[in-house]
Amino acid sequence: MDLYSSTSLAVSKTITEAYTSSFYAGMKLLSPKFRKAIYAIYGFVRIADEIVDTFHEHDQKTLLEEFKAETYTAIERGISANPVLQSYQWVVNTHKIDPDLTKSIFDTMEMDLVKTNHDHESYNNYIYGSAEVVGLMCLSVFFADDKETFNTLVEPARKLGEAFQKINFLRDTGSDRYERDRIYFPGLEFDAFDEKTKRSIEKEVKKDFMDALPGIRKLNKEARLGVYLAYRYYYQLLLKIEKLSPEQLLSRRAGVSDHVKYLLLLKAYIRCKLNLI
Repeated sequence: MDLYSSTSLAVSKTITEAYTSSFYAGMKLLSPKFRKAIYAIYGFVRIADEIVDTFHEHDQKTLLEEFKAETYTAIERGISANPVLQSYQWVVNTHKIDPDLTKSIFDTMEMDLVKTNHDHESYNNYIYGSAEVVGLMCLSVFFADDKETFNTLVEPARKLGEAFQKINFLRDTGSDRYERDRIYFPGLEFDAFDEKTKRSIEKEVKKDFMDALPGIRKLNKEARLGVYLAYRYYYQLLLKIEKLSPEQLLSRRAGVSDHVKYLLLLKAYIRCKLNLI
């Protein structure tokens, strides 16, 4: 079992590294005692998201229903022949992650199969289930034995997840329009995606970042640098997006160069060491 469990966790790590360079870079700087659990969480969420985002030539509804049933069975049994679900059940059961968080993830994935335009309520529910819950799961890992601190950091963790997801929405505006025919921002029509609308969204995201930062400052040293680096990477991505016009954003996917990421890593390390964040 030790070999199977470690191999399953290695699969989740590989998925994390392959799908999100910015998040993975931050997670590499977490204490080793946290990394496997965070990879397990991300690997699970990534596969669920992949079903609804890219498996277009298959029966996505059935695949998601099967994956959902297998997830709950894995958690209940404490074992799965699916390496990703083996890792996920381990982190859920080991760190006693709230079952409602798993339910919210599937609620969001199911929404992607039936809803292409959002109002304010469904938009907020989507962000919660696709991103905020990931922050809460990570918080459950960081403070598994400290519920008091966990409770004080719930809101900043949610805000950080919210900021990350809104940046993903902005970055993926083109692929959402041309490949998936989705609009996440409530009341937005692509034909009306002008500079004013874009600036309003960017202002909203900056407020989320501002609200999240006090929580990062309160993280223990074993988690702070990794989370802060992910924060800095995503904030830099927002700055890149700000420089693009709505038309450019629809036609290209913004990114942060490896050179800039390296500089951000150095700055994040120095700031955390000197308690300057």
